[in-house]
Amino acid sequence: MTLSMYDASVPVFVRGLTVLSGLLDKAEAHAAGAGVALQSLVEARLAPDMLTLAGQVQRASDTAKFGASRLTGTDSPSFPDDEASVPELRDRCAKTIAFLEGVAPAAFAESEGRSVTFGGGSARWTLPGDRYLLQFALPNFFFHVTTAYDILRHQGVPVGKRDFLGPFDPT
Repeated sequence: MTLSMYDASVPVFVRGLTVLSGLLDKAEAHAAGAGVALQSLVEARLAPDMLTLAGQVQRASDTAKFGASRLTGTDSPSFPDDEASVPELRDRCAKTIAFLEGVAPAAFAESEGRSVTFGGGSARWTLPGDRYLLQFALPNFFFHVTTAYDILRHQGVPVGKRDFLGPFDPT
């Protein structure tokens, strides 16, 4: 059995965004229970030169939707990166998941060899689709999901490894 580019991307992105949405639920519950201002969690960051929690969620969303669109040669939705609350960030995850679930597996046919150009300004790269997915899109996606987790953990939100991994479907 071979692993398709669809299987290596869309379900992985959907699962990660679902986990991220669950982490946001935990953040909201923690803030309510501990008397912490929820906005302080949305604006939290690990270091002064890093993105806030909101920025991490936005970049995870972007990586997932751009990954699918670049691999399939289709357009992705445009989100303005103006989410400033946990409900708005959760909605961003849901909109990204809806987009991903609307991309047909057949659209990924031969995407492993499709040239993918990404980056901005003077830092632009072109890779075959399989290398783009495995060496950039997936690592970049998990960097932002992990950093969001780390921000919440650092802020005292009671999340652990099982929250990051999420539920497993044995089928």
